[in-house]
Amino acid sequence: MPAADAAGGRRIGVADLVAPSPATLLRRRILRHWGLLIGGGILIAIAAVALLAPLLAGYDPYDQQLARKLIPPVWHASAKATWQHPLGTDQLGRDYLTRLVYGARISLLIGISAMLISGVIGTTLGVLAGYFGGRVDMLVTFIVTTRLSMPVVLVALAVVAIIGSSLTVVIWVLGLLIWDRFAVVMRSATQQVCAREFILAAQAVGCSTSRILLTEIAPNVVNHLIVVATLEMAQAILLEAALSFLGLGVQPPTPSWGLMISEAKGLMFFDPWLISIPGVALFLMVLAINLVGDGLRDVTAPENRN
Repeated sequence: MPAADAAGGRRIGVADLVAPSPATLLRRRILRHWGLLIGGGILIAIAAVALLAPLLAGYDPYDQQLARKLIPPVWHASAKATWQHPLGTDQLGRDYLTRLVYGARISLLIGISAMLISGVIGTTLGVLAGYFGGRVDMLVTFIVTTRLSMPVVLVALAVVAIIGSSLTVVIWVLGLLIWDRFAVVMRSATQQVCAREFILAAQAVGCSTSRILLTEIAPNVVNHLIVVATLEMAQAILLEAALSFLGLGVQPPTPSWGLMISEAKGLMFFDPWLISIPGVALFLMVLAINLVGDGLRDVTAPENRN
């Protein structure tokens, strides 16, 4: 029951005496973090557009009609602009809005797949090195150092040029090349957790190594894992765009934002919207992913905020 405050006569309720739950505190931090809300909103919108591409797109992304090529977007003061093609058409007469919508699928697929592949490799190596130390740590450190000595873009260009370029090849090449940040961060985070008393207590009572790794260490390093995963996902999307721009990424006629920029580079001085539209879409996706990663770090571990 509410009680009277002797100082001012204000009634004190149960809510004033009981501390808010962790879920309530987390919800409050999320609602107050504008970066996370904005980035999450943009990312959810892009994901929804990618999932609903067949419903949102009015044309086939591969349909070429030279009779309707280079129709400008509707905001251009041109008699050719039409609402049938709000973002215009490219040099082959393909609807640009349709290709942009389907391109979101390609970018998200590559970003998520490459992030998962690199995450499994890097997290496994980093956790093992941080937990066991000694020779295991030295071996993992040597592997990471060897990987860091090889430039990602040059190695990816060489591998794709030798093996051939396709969506599957690009995903695996990127996934096998960007795991080093996972390994470095997870090694450091695991070493910090292993120095805590509850790890020593678990070892003292005879817990198995697998149980300690899964139930004691994993929950305490997941925050670092989320941040690195978002960074690597954004990096994979940018690297795919770079490879596609150089002609060694996703191959035509697959709708890819990087490939759309590459195909339009010869017309950038005459029809700059052909580059600016996929470029802005790529910028917004990478920005949203980074905002979500930073926001999740801030709301799940506010004590680590700078």
